[in-house]
Amino acid sequence: MLFLAVNAPFLVLALLRKGWQFTLRSLLSVGLVSAFSALHPHALPGLDPDPLYAVVVGNLLVGIGLLVLVRHRASLGGHTVVALLAQERRGWRAGYVQMGLDLATVLLAATVADWRTVGLSLIGAVVVNLVLALNHRPGRYRGV
Repeated sequence: MLFLAVNAPFLVLALLRKGWQFTLRSLLSVGLVSAFSALHPHALPGLDPDPLYAVVVGNLLVGIGLLVLVRHRASLGGHTVVALLAQERRGWRAGYVQMGLDLATVLLAATVADWRTVGLSLIGAVVVNLVLALNHRPGRYRGV
């Protein structure tokens, strides 16, 4: 529920700027991520990978999933909506815009989180956004 609440303003922005179809697809995506996140501990009990490995592989998979969503005109809300609008309206690469926003957010978290968590989060933000930056370009594949 918190993931949906945090994304609510971005989904309103998506509705105003990107339309109903994009927003509904994004809302469905946010709902599915929330549901699977709640089920994950029950589906893989006792899984305890090394944190660095989990951050790199997990964010690589998230980046690929986010790339699929973006190419099919959807998002997971949040910074992705802002990054896609910046790409469409300003020509700025969405992956780099989102990386800047995500890194700023993680650095703000440094005021309340320990250095190890912040460091792992910085690595995760770079990995997920490099997938977008290197693979999602204006005019490239657009799904229906």
